[in-house]
Amino acid sequence: MRKTFFIVSILLITSVVFSQQKQVQTSIDTTRNKIGAEFKLTLRTTVDTTAKVAFPNPKSIGALEVIQSYAIDTIKKDSRYELVKKYGLTQFDSGKYSIPRLTILINNKPFFTDSIRVEVNNVVVDTLKQKLFDIKPIAEVKSSKSWIWKLALILLLLAGIGAFIYWFLKIRQKKKIEEELFKTPIEKATSLLNSLEKKQLWQRGEVKAYYSELTDIARNYIEEAIDVPAMESTTSELIEGLRNASQKKKMALSSETLENLERVLQQADLVKFAKSKPLEFEITEDRKKIERAIVILDKSIPVVVENEDELLLNELQRQEQIRLQLLKKRKKRIQLSIGILVGIVVFVFAFFVTTKGFTYVKDVILGNTSKELLDGEWVFSEYGNPSITIETPQVLTRTDISKNLPIDGMALIKEMQTFMYGSLIGNFQIGVSTFKYKQEGEIDLTKAIDGWLQFVESQGAQNMIVKQEDFDTKQGVKGLKAYGTFSRVDNISKSSTKYYYEVLLFHQEGGLQQIGIIHLEGDSYANQISERILHSVELKKVSE
Repeated sequence: MRKTFFIVSILLITSVVFSQQKQVQTSIDTTRNKIGAEFKLTLRTTVDTTAKVAFPNPKSIGALEVIQSYAIDTIKKDSRYELVKKYGLTQFDSGKYSIPRLTILINNKPFFTDSIRVEVNNVVVDTLKQKLFDIKPIAEVKSSKSWIWKLALILLLLAGIGAFIYWFLKIRQKKKIEEELFKTPIEKATSLLNSLEKKQLWQRGEVKAYYSELTDIARNYIEEAIDVPAMESTTSELIEGLRNASQKKKMALSSETLENLERVLQQADLVKFAKSKPLEFEITEDRKKIERAIVILDKSIPVVVENEDELLLNELQRQEQIRLQLLKKRKKRIQLSIGILVGIVVFVFAFFVTTKGFTYVKDVILGNTSKELLDGEWVFSEYGNPSITIETPQVLTRTDISKNLPIDGMALIKEMQTFMYGSLIGNFQIGVSTFKYKQEGEIDLTKAIDGWLQFVESQGAQNMIVKQEDFDTKQGVKGLKAYGTFSRVDNISKSSTKYYYEVLLFHQEGGLQQIGIIHLEGDSYANQISERILHSVELKKVSE
């Protein structure tokens, strides 16, 4: 499919064109107009149905600019055709101008139109009715490349912010880990009580939070040091559990200690659930009671003398717990860093979509293959014989398509060369082909294009829309252009893709030249590439 789209098997279809002279009529809708208004120039000719007529396609006619070249209207009169060609002309300077004679080729013989004089008048401005204003200052044009530098700076700034956040959280978590890793439960409880006092919660009116942390410290100590499920127990259950544990472990624990602990826990329950508000001295006293209770509990726990093996095993277990905690914290840091990075990327993406639009983000940030081709370094090169000089975004590669042509067709071809770049898989393709024939003869480009389109259909193109028009190079070499759209179904994914195509055909004595471009429909950058390529086409005479 990649190579054979530009195989012109219909080049074998040729016909001899006979000429027949007909008179050309020239008219214009008005000979006087205002600056910038449109003059509509009309050319008419009546020819046989087999005659070939080529109207000029200039960008300007004399001093007048061609703003629109209208399509040719064909009117059938008996066995003849009346062809009507219109041009929209304008001029932005006042004065009298002459529309020169134009050359029309009928069966390759020149016929000339009449010369017409026209007048362009100024537009009178009533300054009493129409206010005049000063010319606005020149607005600075910002290059799109400056946004790339701004984007890079923004990304660098966001990366710095992300690195700072990561460092800050890492230091904070490291500090937290160091605070959490204590050798004994009493050491942990004492450290947490000191940290609680530094927070000054009850001094700021957060009495409920203060009592909640205070009792949690005591409950955690009891659970870790005495193996009583204190965190899930009610106050009464906790005290009962301590009494049972003191008997089993033979702890020298007084009733006063348990009563003081019970009062503080009950006071905390009232604060948390009944919104009680104890006085300042009561809060201070409760804190002291908790601290004394923890110290007494710790001293009452019997000391178990462990042998060296047990001590080593316990130390190894503690080190393993520390290692697992560090790994867990490291995993959280990595997840947090990834989350921050993803957030930064999403923020930058949303920022540019909002301020510059999705098309800018897609083309500049995400990248666009067609835009990269358009903005890249183009190449002027000469291909084939009869040679075609053309500017392309990449150098075209020589391709052998002779094996894809029918044998009877190859018998008529003296020389054939094909050069290509891209493919339909990449959604962009350029092809240049030149042919020389063993026998000279006039080639009907219209039939050749019909054959080319039929061949494209045989390669999988569907729903083809075809338009044709004359095409002139900058040097005035005349050819025929066909353009339109077609769809193609992928055999694997079964999805349909719509393409836009343009093909140019030129013929010289004994030779034919073809330029074809196919790309995705609606690709604005590919349209600009196609326009630039076709505008650069130059042809040379056939070399013997």
